[in-house]
Amino acid sequence: MLPIQVLTNNLLYDISQTTIPTDSVDEEWIARPRKWAVDEIKRFILYIGPISSIFDYATYFLMLYVFKAWNNPALFQTGWFVESLFTQTLIIHVIRTNRIPFIQSRASRPLMVTSILIVCFGAFLANSTFGSAFGFVELPSMYWVFLILILFFYVALTQVIKMWYIKKYGVQ
Repeated sequence: MLPIQVLTNNLLYDISQTTIPTDSVDEEWIARPRKWAVDEIKRFILYIGPISSIFDYATYFLMLYVFKAWNNPALFQTGWFVESLFTQTLIIHVIRTNRIPFIQSRASRPLMVTSILIVCFGAFLANSTFGSAFGFVELPSMYWVFLILILFFYVALTQVIKMWYIKKYGVQ
């Protein structure tokens, strides 16, 4: 992505996360005192973190081979901007709970609202005439179908790995 696109992506994501303080944890997390375990956090990051790279690479493949963006860097950058904004905003809802996100545990209303507004704004920006000031171009309609699939599999794989991690390391 271009520097302006990276900065815009980061700014939008940061705005979406300003409502994290309104969120609350699941009841089982406050049932008993817990120690701050930095090593456990590091281990969790090592298991969950690389998953996003898999879907970034899937997006690169999609943009280069399906949408033929080899000679169209603006198309590649726009597709990556949208996927990146959507996945990083969505994943917060998966890792904030040991339960199944959106079904067994939902984030606070403000966090849900800012997440939805930011991804909608990002999608609008990437496909608007205003977005051309940021180097964006309109994405093909089939991109959105692929994006839905990428998001579904990203959440599903992260949830599966998270549940396996919880079972393996006894995190409750």
